[in-house]
Amino acid sequence: QVQLVESGGGSVQAGGSLRLSCAASGYTISRNCVGWFRQPPGKEREGVALIYTIDGDTYYADSVKGRFTISQDNAKNTVYLQMSGLTPEDTATYYCATAPRRCLASILDTGYLDLWGQGILVAVSS
Repeated sequence: QVQLVESGGGSVQAGGSLRLSCAASGYTISRNCVGWFRQPPGKEREGVALIYTIDGDTYYADSVKGRFTISQDNAKNTVYLQMSGLTPEDTATYYCATAPRRCLASILDTGYLDLWGQGILVAVSS
């Protein structure tokens, strides 16, 4: 079955860190754009970070630059999102998504990717 599965979410206090994982099964992401998106409660989805798994090129939303890092492990067919300096404004359901093409910064706005995970909740308390 072709799917993306997110893990690593949960509850954390402000200032804390979490690492999200996006594992692909039945599908290789070694030549893909892979992205993390989030949807805060009652708000629209927003792009967080992208990585192009061929060359490791990355893009970040301004709101997470310097705090979040996206990375890949092609051997594990997995992409990670290391989140630090978390604030309550980071509370959201986080989704990973992918498509077999080069990343463009505009994908952070459009979400133009083909395969999406089910999402995982990150809750940051003050």
